[in-house]
Amino acid sequence: MPTTPTTSNVPSAVPSDGPSGVPRHGGAPAAPSRTQAPRPVPARRRVPRWSVPFAAAVVAAAVWSVGAALGVDPVARTGTGTQEIGIAAVVVTALVVGFAAWGVRALSGRLRSGGERAWLVTCGVVLLVSLLGPLGGVGAGAVALLVVEHLAVGTTLAVGLRR
Repeated sequence: MPTTPTTSNVPSAVPSDGPSGVPRHGGAPAAPSRTQAPRPVPARRRVPRWSVPFAAAVVAAAVWSVGAALGVDPVARTGTGTQEIGIAAVVVTALVVGFAAWGVRALSGRLRSGGERAWLVTCGVVLLVSLLGPLGGVGAGAVALLVVEHLAVGTTLAVGLRR
């Protein structure tokens, strides 16, 4: 049985066209040889940006529901008295803020750098300012619930709209 001589068992730094060992210099890339199976590229599923405000609303409703199940009465002080914060107010507010965030992210995405840093800085600033609102809660339980509510919705929007 005749054998073909090989030059070396060490891989060459110059890519070759396949089993012939002839170096390739420019041109179109060679097709993969039959012995090499193409590597599958893992598909990264992305959540559509339009769904992130809805996810934030679901998170807000879940946090409110857990707080209500624990017996926390989410009441906040207003200029003229107090106001009970119901689940409808929580969901609508999360949706409004979520769609506003979607618009801000779309604008920051037009920056030359892609706007990721600008987006995260904006999220941080808005979240810090929004945490002043829960300080008006009536009682420690209401303050804690409202802080968790703001952090959960803010984090969902910041991470969900990041890319």
